[in-house]
Amino acid sequence: MLAFKGVTKRFGGKTAVDDISLEIPKGQMVGVIGRSGAGKSTLLRMINRLAETTDGSIVVEGVDVTQLKGAALRSWQADCAMIFQQFNLVPRLDVLTNVMLGRLNRRSTAASLFKIFSDEERALAIAALERLGLAETALQRAGTLSGGQQQRVAIARALMQQPRVILADEPIASLDPRNAQIVMESLRDINRREGITVITNLHTLDTARAYCTRIVGMAAGRVVFDGPAHALTEAAAREIYGANGMEEAFSEAITSTSLRFPTPAAHAAPALATA
Repeated sequence: MLAFKGVTKRFGGKTAVDDISLEIPKGQMVGVIGRSGAGKSTLLRMINRLAETTDGSIVVEGVDVTQLKGAALRSWQADCAMIFQQFNLVPRLDVLTNVMLGRLNRRSTAASLFKIFSDEERALAIAALERLGLAETALQRAGTLSGGQQQRVAIARALMQQPRVILADEPIASLDPRNAQIVMESLRDINRREGITVITNLHTLDTARAYCTRIVGMAAGRVVFDGPAHALTEAAAREIYGANGMEEAFSEAITSTSLRFPTPAAHAAPALATA
């Protein structure tokens, strides 16, 4: 269980995240949606301490991760893999080495310093690449791959951490529709097969509804919707995106999934799945 308890983040006089309380059971795939500036990325970054909370706490299985320091913090960050919009690969290194870099937080300082990887780690990296359809690129420089391929390499690197949680910050924002679909299908497959909790920020609600069990909608730093994907009504979407933002909500459709809104009566019916 991952729990936000009254979490607030301020940057000077601006409140980016405003008193959020949420509980995310282990194994859920959660899509966090909202307009640019809604606080989605800040919320994600506080989970693995890339951003610090101003108030409140984030508790994982009884441990307040906002208070962790030193080795305990590094251990949590190893358990909490991050996938970024801009891939964050090392372009001049080959794909296989980029994937193996996901092991650095779980290795000794000396081994990490000299990037000394075991045969077992190499085998794990190759297996991760095979799973994502990229085994043939293992010896290519990462910078020679397409954007979609690079994002799949980033997912393979995240798998090398053997994490409990995967955080994906706008993972398809810079991809074409086909590659966006492949990346989202890969994240969903990892969630279903490994039971790893996946929390992903998405700009559009159509993608969230197609791939996520649960949707958290944010506006002006606050949660304005939290429920099953099929319960997201048009009224709730307008609260998330604003009356003038509905076109933005659908601007990056990547599937042919029907996006008709349910009736308001359906909103409160089913309980959240915990996958």
